[in-house]
Amino acid sequence: MEGKLIIFSAPSGSGKSTIINYLLEKDLNLNFSISATSRAPRGDEQHGTEYYFLTPLEFRNRIANGEFLEYEEVYTDKFYGTLKSEVSRIIDKGDNVIFDVDVVGGCNIKKYYGDLALSVFIKPPGIEALRSRLEGRGTDSPEVIESRIAKAEFELGFADKFDVIIVNDDLEKAQKEAYEVIKNFLNKA
Repeated sequence: MEGKLIIFSAPSGSGKSTIINYLLEKDLNLNFSISATSRAPRGDEQHGTEYYFLTPLEFRNRIANGEFLEYEEVYTDKFYGTLKSEVSRIIDKGDNVIFDVDVVGGCNIKKYYGDLALSVFIKPPGIEALRSRLEGRGTDSPEVIESRIAKAEFELGFADKFDVIIVNDDLEKAQKEAYEVIKNFLNKA
């Protein structure tokens, strides 16, 4: 049986990664899609584990060859994207693919795969709750937090373009809701 695709998008700090990690441990036959990037590896990151690390030139050549499902140049020469070959690698094994992508990438993947894909938007309970979460992480400067809040306000405008919106005001409840929605989607013929 061919695998299906589960797309997750959300503003930074919405709990998306936590929910995805929860789902990866469940009986859903999910395999995480590894993104490509032109940035250098950080810390212990390994090619083919956290990311597929490409030079900016390799990234551009693959774009020109139509090898990306979606991509974005976030900063000059700093690309992120999803290779079509990564999706094939997972689906060909009979697994389902789960993506953690930005809202534009999520919409593009959904458009490309249509009914084979379920797009899920994780929504924070509000901008102030998001601000508290980002400040609580203690990893970002006030300037970075402000830019993430501005980006979140932009991203929230895309929520209605997704198949499902899950408000994460209670993590356990949001995880269970995501599990049920995905299980139902995967069990549909």
